[in-house]
Amino acid sequence: MRIEENKPQGTNMLAKPAFIMLVEDNVDHAELTIEILKKNHVVNKVVQFMDAESAYDYLYNENEYKDKEKYPYPDVILLDVKLPGMDGFELLQTIKNKPETKRIPVIMLTTSKRDEEIVKGYDIGANSYIVKPVNFNEFKSKIEDLQLYWFITSELPKPANVLAVRDKV
Repeated sequence: MRIEENKPQGTNMLAKPAFIMLVEDNVDHAELTIEILKKNHVVNKVVQFMDAESAYDYLYNENEYKDKEKYPYPDVILLDVKLPGMDGFELLQTIKNKPETKRIPVIMLTTSKRDEEIVKGYDIGANSYIVKPVNFNEFKSKIEDLQLYWFITSELPKPANVLAVRDKV
C-alpha cells in the first residue's frame, strides 16, 4: 500500500477534500495518475494498491487493515481491469454487492477498449469506464476531467452516511 497526501489549494478551492483508492498494478500508470492528481491540488489523499486482494482487505478491514478508523472508505475508487490474481471485475462485483461499499463510485481506468469489457464493467456496476490513452497529454486531460466531474461537479455520498451503513453490517 502506498499513501500520498496533498493539501488542496490554488485554483481548485471549490473542490471538496477527496480520498481516492487507486488499484493499479502498472507502476508507471500509477505514478502518472498520482502525479496528475497531486498537481491539480484537488485530491488530498490517494492510497494505491498493486492488486485487488490488498484493496479488498483494506475495504473490508481484513488482515493488516482491521482498524476502521485508521482505514476509512475512500470517496472514489479508480480500478484497473487487468490485475494479478483477482481482476478488477471481480473486485467491482464485490464492492457493488456489499451494502457497506455499494455507494462508493468506482471508475474503471484501463487500457482496454474492448466493447465486451466496457459493457461488463457497466453491467456489474461501474460508475464510469475510462480508457487510458497512450499519449501523455490525452491521459492528463482525462484525469483532469475526471477530477473536475467527481470532485467539483458531482456530489459524493457523505463519509458519515457510508460509515453509518458500515457499522450496521
